[in-house]
Amino acid sequence: MAIISDDNQLGLGIKNKNPIIKAETIEYDNTFENSIRPKDFDSYIGQSALKETLKITLEAAKKRGKPLDHLLFYGPPGLGKTTIAGVIASQMGVEIRITSAPALERPRDIIGILMSLKGGEILFIDEIHRLNKVAEEILYPAMEDFTLDMTTGKSQTAKTLRIPLPKFTLIGATTKAGELSSPLRDRFGIIHRLEFYTIEELAQVVKRTAKILELEITEEGAEAIARRSRGTPRIANRLVKRVSDFAIVKYDGIIDKKVANESLDILKIDEFGLDTTDRALLNLIINKYDGGPVGIETIAAALSEDVRTIEDVCEPYLLQAGLLQRTPRGRKVSPEGYRHLGISMPSAQTKLFEDYL
Repeated sequence: MAIISDDNQLGLGIKNKNPIIKAETIEYDNTFENSIRPKDFDSYIGQSALKETLKITLEAAKKRGKPLDHLLFYGPPGLGKTTIAGVIASQMGVEIRITSAPALERPRDIIGILMSLKGGEILFIDEIHRLNKVAEEILYPAMEDFTLDMTTGKSQTAKTLRIPLPKFTLIGATTKAGELSSPLRDRFGIIHRLEFYTIEELAQVVKRTAKILELEITEEGAEAIARRSRGTPRIANRLVKRVSDFAIVKYDGIIDKKVANESLDILKIDEFGLDTTDRALLNLIINKYDGGPVGIETIAAALSEDVRTIEDVCEPYLLQAGLLQRTPRGRKVSPEGYRHLGISMPSAQTKLFEDYL
């Protein structure tokens, strides 16, 4: 329940001394990120099972004439959680307001956003697992009953108010679904995990982005970039821009397989999509800790990196690619990791893996 002071009652006819943080509305302008964002399901590449489910859900909501159930998308960063929220809003013909959990520090921040919503609108909260407890509790009645519970005044003059809100849809996105509290997670009617992209899907993303940016690219060039994009469309789009720089300056402007591979080699991104930090992590475990196991804090300290950077940026893809293994005792480089780095795996380490498996 939110508590507000007598001189700062939002929407109650009393002046507000402090400005409200306003949620942004997605606009498809000419900036790079917005120019390549899909606006409908046909142009949104990948996540086929999710798209088919959402199409049915959206059509059912339109026929009922009611807002969508609240949705939660989770998965590694860069897979299109924000983008698909924008597509949903476009398909439903409603506005979407986008904010992030760290921006909602004080009760008035989330209250101001909720009270400014119009019927049917979508509120998108990124990194929703980072919501503070007060903001989370304000959301409970808002999500369930579309009401805002507030207490005004102090001690004997305190009063409880229940303010109705227009019916809206909350879309939450998180990279750490396990850190969401059960009461918040259970209030989402639809929960979906976004998966890493295949090379074929990423090649389509690369070609689409190149077309929007008016770049000439061959099928082989698109596949070469896709192979080094770590299964993530955000990385694929970034690499398209970087490779296009090399193509324009050092080559004839056409991105083919040779141009893509040579450009990415210069950028020190190998055929698995590993960058300098990823390879340093694997080499550290092999050379300093005999292939592991070793704790994540030790790895972070040795690399002079933040633990969250290792866990959120490096590890997900290394684990998914089978180059790294997470055990109860710590992280271990897998046999595939040794082979990728061209390092022979010690016989004793091989036996340990055989025993572990």
